Amino acid sequence: MRMKHETVHYSCSYIVYIIFVTSCTQPNLFSRSMLGAVVIGIGTAGCVRIRDMLVPLRGSPAEKLAVKGFISRRSLEPQQGVSRISLEEALGRDDVHVAFICTENMSHEDNVRMFLQAQKHVCVEYPMTMSYKAAVELWDLAEEKGVILHEEHIELLTEEYKQLKREVEGKTLQEGTLHFTGGALKPGFGFPSFSGIARLTWLVELFGELSVSAATLEEDPANSYSKMTAKLLTSDNRSLTWIEERQPGLPRAKNINFQFDSGPLTQIPPAPRGTVGLFMQDLIHFSAKLAGQVSPEELQRERVRVLHCLELAGKIQELCQG
Repeated sequence: MRMKHETVHYSCSYIVYIIFVTSCTQPNLFSRSMLGAVVIGIGTAGCVRIRDMLVPLRGSPAEKLAVKGFISRRSLEPQQGVSRISLEEALGRDDVHVAFICTENMSHEDNVRMFLQAQKHVCVEYPMTMSYKAAVELWDLAEEKGVILHEEHIELLTEEYKQLKREVEGKTLQEGTLHFTGGALKPGFGFPSFSGIARLTWLVELFGELSVSAATLEEDPANSYSKMTAKLLTSDNRSLTWIEERQPGLPRAKNINFQFDSGPLTQIPPAPRGTVGLFMQDLIHFSAKLAGQVSPEELQRERVRVLHCLELAGKIQELCQG
């Protein structure tokens, strides 16, 4: 098969990635009638994944996924008519082709690695790992095994984000702040720069490649309070501040203050509710990758963005803990 040589400059870490991608899209994995899927983790996200596969959007590539079971540490009765199966069974069954990882963040990496090793396609909730290095290894493993690795980012599919991106386009940033507040997280979600990577992804998608200039973490364990503040710079040295603040009772909110050459933007523009659910949109996008409907260029752009955000998150953690 003819190959195309593509060079991607990833200047955040001053590394040049040399990759080889086929001149066509991924092979059409939907040439078989259906792809069997399992869901690992049966919390809110896992239940939504099962629901969306049972009733996919008509006419979408998601119709080709058939849920075969779910995996849980708990002994549970069937969920939405779907039975619990063991991890060993899911890894070994020939009719299981896809795994959806919906566990707590700290266990994502191990689960992803196991299913990639078994040559299963993987869709994992963000963040896929708690380190940049491990994420590179997992993506290399997916390429070696010839399977798709997809990290979910439903925050980029929200109508409020799409409206905000339209407002920002074409404007020159002077400086800005994104301040997130929310309740305390349960154990297993990792350092705030990783558990909150959705907000970091917003900033990267809105303003391009970033670097970290400083970061601090305030904590009051007795009151389950934490506040991470990261100072970021755009490629043209414009300052961005990202704050993640959590405590029981704090309202879940994203507050912005972006100063542009044309004036300030201090509120996320209102947007109508979308007609297709966020997880369904992500399911369709993942299914399109399995169907060979996503170009190699787009796949590589996603990979570079995900790795860039994970590397930034790691640097923020190092500065906070150093």
